[in-house]
Amino acid sequence: MPDLRDLYQELILEHSKAPRNYRELTTPDRKAEGYNPLCGDRFTVYLKMQGDSIQDIGFQGSGCAISKASASMMTQTLKGKTQTEAQEFFERFHKVVTGQAASTNGHQELGKLAVFSGVSEFPMRVKCATLAWHTLQAALEGKQDAVSTE
Repeated sequence: MPDLRDLYQELILEHSKAPRNYRELTTPDRKAEGYNPLCGDRFTVYLKMQGDSIQDIGFQGSGCAISKASASMMTQTLKGKTQTEAQEFFERFHKVVTGQAASTNGHQELGKLAVFSGVSEFPMRVKCATLAWHTLQAALEGKQDAVSTE
């Protein structure tokens, strides 16, 4: 298990140092801002929609390694997905990071996002891992107010 944990930490650090889709979209259809007052993490999520599908997604901002890696991996996973699929991913992800996943099946369905399963051992870090996801939901719903994890 320690080898797997090391691999997970490496993947999180890799995405934190070189986040994917870390950019402002030039003509987003939707965007939302999110803030974690506990850590000071701040992100903006940008969406380009094609009907009900996320055609393109990007993010910008600053945060800890967990929040930045989560945002990076979220954007990779959700590009091309429908709003319903994005919501389903969020629900599975949230269950895994909060330790509510009933089995490893939830982990398998998440693919690489399962690296965040260890966050459940550190409740203070759950908000870091889910900030980008809550911000994404706000963007999908067209909310104008900034999202806070508090």
